[in-house]
Amino acid sequence: VNMYAKCGSMKHAHQVFTKMSERNAFSWNAMITGYTQHGHDEKAIELFRQMQVNCVKPNELTLISVLKACAHLAYLEQGTKVHAQIIKSGLESNVFVGSTLIDMYA
Repeated sequence: VNMYAKCGSMKHAHQVFTKMSERNAFSWNAMITGYTQHGHDEKAIELFRQMQVNCVKPNELTLISVLKACAHLAYLEQGTKVHAQIIKSGLESNVFVGSTLIDMYA
């Protein structure tokens, strides 16, 4: 999944992802980050929602990627929800998360 996503082949990454019998935070992150990096921000946000429905806990990388997608799409409401999650998880002091929050609100 990660290899296809890094190469920009999100169709292939998605095919592998959907065939996985067990998905962990790393596979979800690979997809969400790949979608964000290659301009598929809405898909990144939708996949983030699915990740939460599947009770997979997002980490810093997940939240940074979703914040970037929110910033690209000017989805301030979704971004503020992610910000609330960041506060609840205690990640607001992470320099990379903080920097991405500033970018989103700018």
